[in-house]
Amino acid sequence: MSMTVLLALLAAPMGSPLMAGSPMGTGLDQRRGDQIRAYQQRKEGNLSLREIEARVVPTMRDSQYIGFDYDASAAVYTLKFLRNGTVIWVEVDGRTGKVIGRTDG
Repeated sequence: MSMTVLLALLAAPMGSPLMAGSPMGTGLDQRRGDQIRAYQQRKEGNLSLREIEARVVPTMRDSQYIGFDYDASAAVYTLKFLRNGTVIWVEVDGRTGKVIGRTDG
């Protein structure tokens, strides 16, 4: 392989239009769309993730916080915790910060 071809390959962008239809691209597009909707809803007065975490994480003292999901259409955060090998999901209304569901009772 010539040096020119090698340099051209190295300089090529990693995300090409050919990859746009890949399953990986679809998931990234969905997550980006959720982020944009969360930002828009935040501007409309909904609570931020940090505010939700500040309210809920301290109440889960015996658990390890492992992450969250956000449903932009319902404005619901689902915070995930791990306690004694069991995953616990806590659903929180993004508008009010109120816990609306929990898997461990």
